[in-house]
Formats: sequence, C-alpha cells, structure tokens
Amino acid sequence: MTQPPGFVDLKHEDYVCRLHKSLYGLKQAPRAWNERFTTFLPSLGFKSTFADSSLFVKIVDTYVVILLLYVDDIIITGSHPQAITEVIQALTHEFDMKDLGPLHYFLGIQIVQNKNGLFLSQDKYVTDLLTKSDMLLSKPCATPCLPYNRLLSNDGKPFNNPTMYRSLVGALQYLTFTRPDIAFAVHQVCQFMQRPMDSHFMAVKRILRYLKATRGCGIQYIRGSLDLSAYSDADWAGDPNDRRSTTGMVVFLGSNPISWMSKKQQTVSRSSTEAEYRALSTTAAELDWLKSLLSFLQISLAEPPLLFCDNLSAIALTCNPIQHQRTKHIEVDVHFVRERVAKQQLHVQFVSSTEQFADILTKGLSAPLFQTHYANLRLNFSAPELEGG
Repeated sequence: MTQPPGFVDLKHEDYVCRLHKSLYGLKQAPRAWNERFTTFLPSLGFKSTFADSSLFVKIVDTYVVILLLYVDDIIITGSHPQAITEVIQALTHEFDMKDLGPLHYFLGIQIVQNKNGLFLSQDKYVTDLLTKSDMLLSKPCATPCLPYNRLLSNDGKPFNNPTMYRSLVGALQYLTFTRPDIAFAVHQVCQFMQRPMDSHFMAVKRILRYLKATRGCGIQYIRGSLDLSAYSDADWAGDPNDRRSTTGMVVFLGSNPISWMSKKQQTVSRSSTEAEYRALSTTAAELDWLKSLLSFLQISLAEPPLLFCDNLSAIALTCNPIQHQRTKHIEVDVHFVRERVAKQQLHVQFVSSTEQFADILTKGLSAPLFQTHYANLRLNFSAPELEGG
C-alpha cells in the first residue's frame, strides 16, 4: 500500500508499505471494499439511488440490469441475459470474484425458483436456531404467542442467563425477514433485552415451539399486477407497561407482501383514532419510499397506492383539513398523510376488522383467526433443497 499522508519517508518517497496482515482481516475492510466496489460501478453505467444505497441500476435502451450489494455478497438480475453476462465478466476482470450461478441461497435466505414464481424461506436458519437453543425435540404449538396476552416488565423472577436470551431474540429478529407471522411475538420479547424475566424467556420458547411446527414455512411470490396496496392497523394502548400503542402494517405489490412492520409508537395516543391515524402516517411514509424505489427501477404505477384501514374516524381525519380540538396536539409531521390524500397520491379506504391483514402484527390472535391471516400473507409450506452453508 502507498505510504499514508503524514508518514511519508522523505528519503524514499517512492517506497510502499508492506502489510503484515491481510486487508480483508482488518476492521475497516468491509467499508474499504464497499467504497472500492461502488466507485467502480459507475464506470459500467450503474447508478445508485437515495432510496437504497446498496442498490444499483443500469438502464440501456429497453433493458435494465439491477445489482444489489451487501458487503461482499452480490445479487445481479435484469431483463437481458447478455447484459447480465457482460456485467459479471467486467466485475470478474476487475475483482477476484466467483460466479455461483442462479440464486439459491443469500444471507441465510433460501430461494427456490418454481413454476409459480419464487419461494423464500429460512428453513435451514430455523433448524440451526432450534439446535442452538436445544428445542429441536420440543412440543410444537399453533401460535407464536398467547391470544390477546401482553408481557409485563416485572412478571416473575429475573432470568438467570440474560446473554442467552439476547442471543436468541437477536436471532429471531433476523428470522422476521421471511416470517411476518412471528413479527409481533418477536416485537414483544425484544422489549425486555435489558432485564429479561422467566416469563419473557417462556415467551421466547413458545416462539421456538411455533417455529418447530412451521419449519418449512416461507413466502411464495407469484407473477401478477404491479399495484401497491397496504393494510394499516393499531392496537390502542395495548402495552400495559407504558400504555403505548403498537403499529402494524403490511404492504403488497400485487398479491405479494413485500414490506411489513410491528412497532410500538413513540408517544401515548389519547384515543384509538389517534393511534390508527399515527399508524396510517407510518404506512404512508413506507409507501412513499417504495414508490421512489420502484420509480428508480423503471416501474411506474398505473394507480395511486391504496391504503386500507378499519377505523372510520382515522380515515375521516385524512380527508378533513379542519383541525379539530381533539387532534390539535398531534405532531405536524403526522399530518403529511392528509397532504398525500389531498393531492390524490394516496387513496385511503375502509376495510372490516375481519379482513384487516395487519391485525396479526398488532396483537396475539386465537388459532383460527391467526391461521386466516397466516394465509392472507401468502405464507405456505414447501420442501426446498438446502444449499449453501
């Protein structure tokens, strides 16, 4: 490597430094590699976007090539096979890379291409997690948490191994990338990382028992329309510890779920209308981001996104520009959903509570209702061949 500024030998300015440790083993290696790689991509015609700094797109005439970078793992796809091959050859010539062929395994996620589309799962990850927690032979259960039950911060005795608790919960967080059905249950146990109780660990074990029963579960993505729609829900004052509400939302591209969230709101809502209105604002922001991302991928929406909500009062707030006495305390930034509706960039529509897909992300449900929403999220079972490590 060249001599660093400030440490140049004046007698031998043309000398270089000899590394005693591989650059790949240094702490700053991933950042250095990412900077080197992203600096080279523009020379191949790729452009980055503010919507996602790890996503690069190359557009030439009628075809597009998309490259996704995560540290040193890369996915390349596009609409023209020859253009993809040329990009791979250029990258291989510049960097020491290996082409693993069609996508089967990426960052712990298994991808199976079948006649219906793509099937994404983390079956191997679940098996490794059950083995690590010694729950591989546990008794399975039908739901990841007790119906309509909330965890208390001081329920029972402190758990004697908080390190193991944090390790398991952290692993479960990564599993929610392909398992929206456990998002709410994982959201609950994540709140007690600092001081877990025995009851909290029992909740973690129930999630693992549910995973034992649904090891082969994943999301099936099929071909369809490119219309954006979303379901927004909130459980008003559902947390007994601080009385904050939980926002649940799921976004569909056509009939395929592409984004979901179960997250506690930052402030206490004074009514169910306010809680639902805040959830609408959060979901509208996610739709804005997805619209900009799709636009960068040269995908145009024929119609404005459709946002479903099961609270008529919250829907009325999105259409009514008058500041009522009961809503004047709500922060200004939450009202931006009203601006989107006024400009006809977003349509908000009522949906009955029985057809509210996001209900599974705000509370624990009974087994029959849980199975209904489980199917609504296009979760099903498959037996994909395990690949990778």
